[in-house]
Amino acid sequence: MGILITVLVVVLVLALLGFALSVRIVKQYERGVLFRLGRVQGPRPPGFRLIIPFVDVLHRVSLRIVTQPIQSQGIITRDNVSVDVSAVAYFRVVDAVKSVVAIENVRAAIDQIAQTTLRKVVGQHTLDETLSETDRINLDIREILDVTTVDWGVEVTLVELKDIQLPESMKRAMARQAEAEREKRAKIINAEGESLAAAALGDASDTMMAHPLALQLRNLQSLVEIGVDKNTTVVFPAPLMTTIAELGAFLARESAAATPPPPQPAPAPTSGRAPLRMAAAVAMPRPDEVGPTK
Repeated sequence: MGILITVLVVVLVLALLGFALSVRIVKQYERGVLFRLGRVQGPRPPGFRLIIPFVDVLHRVSLRIVTQPIQSQGIITRDNVSVDVSAVAYFRVVDAVKSVVAIENVRAAIDQIAQTTLRKVVGQHTLDETLSETDRINLDIREILDVTTVDWGVEVTLVELKDIQLPESMKRAMARQAEAEREKRAKIINAEGESLAAAALGDASDTMMAHPLALQLRNLQSLVEIGVDKNTTVVFPAPLMTTIAELGAFLARESAAATPPPPQPAPAPTSGRAPLRMAAAVAMPRPDEVGPTK
């Protein structure tokens, strides 16, 4: 009787041990890949699963998105500028069987292929493109990784450049360039303001020429603005000085008109003989025209 009980206990213990070795729990975010004697039997959905001990092997594969940081590395851009670029990649397993059979370590493979792809893509762009067109660079890296990892059962969902470190000399040069750009914009805005002000002043001058009283009112307003400071400055507006000059010219003309002109000398009288003498002189022949006398 004691031997029977011992055998039953041993059998029960072995059954419990075999059941414990056969039970597998696949979580909701996992997929199981079952191998039986080294051959793939296919994926196993989440839940309670039983396997044959020492015959079956169940690999659990997580289907959650994995964050893979890409360490910083020195890259020479197309315009021969050395920069240190780091990034981060997000990927997930879409085919559990391929991720186990096609590649040994998915995370290590993604890390290495992401580093080489990052170096190749950034090296094809200039520094300005790397700094300003990060979205296009991220898309190019993702497309290259998707083509490479599709045979691994992995989908790269997102790639982002995380940090770009520039040399100190390049930082100073870019700061000077940015300052020059701001000065250029300031000068352009100032020139545009001067142009608009000149156009407005031209319109105002045309209006004042059409309405002379407006110019006088403007002069009076300027005098009021100057007098606010309670200073001892005496200001004569330009129209007043012009009026004074015109008044002086008018008085000079009036004085010249009131003064009588000086007497003119009378011409010398002429007699009636002078014409006769001139006529005789004209009628007489010259000595060289007279021939020899007989």
